[in-house]
Amino acid sequence: MKATGVVVEYNPFHNGHFYHLQETKKATGADCIIAVMSGNFLQRGEPALLSKWKRTKMALLGGADLVIELPYSFATSHAPRFAFGSIFLLQSLGAESFCFGSESGDAELFNKTHDSVNAQQETYQEHVRSFMNKGLSYPSAASRAYESLDIPLALDLSKPNNILGFEYVRASRELGSHIRPVTIKRKNADYHDVMLGRGNIASATAIRETIFKGDVKQAAPYMPHYTLEMLAEERVEKGTLMHWERFFPLLRYQLLSTSPHEINRYYEVEEGLEYRMIEAMKRSDSFETFMKHLKTKRYTWTRLQRACLHVLNKVQKDEMLAILDSSPSYIRVLGMTGNGRDYLSTVKKSLDLPLVTTVSKHDFAGLKMEAKTSLVYAQGAARDILRAEKEEFNTPPIMVN
Repeated sequence: MKATGVVVEYNPFHNGHFYHLQETKKATGADCIIAVMSGNFLQRGEPALLSKWKRTKMALLGGADLVIELPYSFATSHAPRFAFGSIFLLQSLGAESFCFGSESGDAELFNKTHDSVNAQQETYQEHVRSFMNKGLSYPSAASRAYESLDIPLALDLSKPNNILGFEYVRASRELGSHIRPVTIKRKNADYHDVMLGRGNIASATAIRETIFKGDVKQAAPYMPHYTLEMLAEERVEKGTLMHWERFFPLLRYQLLSTSPHEINRYYEVEEGLEYRMIEAMKRSDSFETFMKHLKTKRYTWTRLQRACLHVLNKVQKDEMLAILDSSPSYIRVLGMTGNGRDYLSTVKKSLDLPLVTTVSKHDFAGLKMEAKTSLVYAQGAARDILRAEKEEFNTPPIMVN
């Protein structure tokens, strides 16, 4: 069987994601689509609207055959590590290609851009560091660094999906992988669009904004019926969809009851940020006001949210770096279709990494971090903690026929 991979968050799954999966099958001719999906916390430093289990079911109903969890350490890291962890897992599962959405829509431009940057790698990295030291975010610094190189511009690296696609290609090259990059041009909506547009495809950002305003009816045409059904289920089960405000009391307690020295030990809390976080919290009565007090030109909103996630989850630098300094050490299956199960049966004996279907049977550091952060997610959802713990440790992969 021929497999291709996609890297996803599905927060929530919408028509654009469905389009991407259908076009991925057409472009690659794959028999099996493997989705590497973030868990309960996401790369932009946010809690997922819905649990990873419901998002897994959405993915399977939408066209994915096999859903693998991207560990917390990679899922909540900056773009290069996020991309590396994702591509490593797809390579480990024997995917022949990976397909991503981009503003470019031309995979050859990504290959050419990688070759050009790689030829001046040392200069490129120096430029990145220089621009970041001037207060630019990593995406902005990477774009400016690329523009500073004495090479023709093949790809617009100011666009968010182009940047991430470039990191996927770079990760596959660093791994010495034969996995082939394929890209689908994004349709109708830009990544950061906050308004619903024409047609039936909108950005996840715009859909979330509309949902949080209480206008699910307006967002409905942009999502499959099963997404709407699971959003409704989640509201009934938890009273609300997950967002940062649900976790604000927990974050506030963490920051105001912990010494600055201890806060500085959490991942991504650097350069005195701990003092700014404490002072900002003293003046805030919501997560949004807290972020507005905290925001500076030096740090992007996303970068600060990720720091907040690590404080919330009490993830220290040493334990995070111990995982990030190596490759993912296991493959955790969240769900599969019959087709995905057939694919796993064909590659299972040749896998270099252990296959995890039940967490309680394994002792990996990444799984321990996953268990800890899942309990924090359950607190924000006001759920029975024992039930949440049992769900994390003992839930078998979701099956969708």
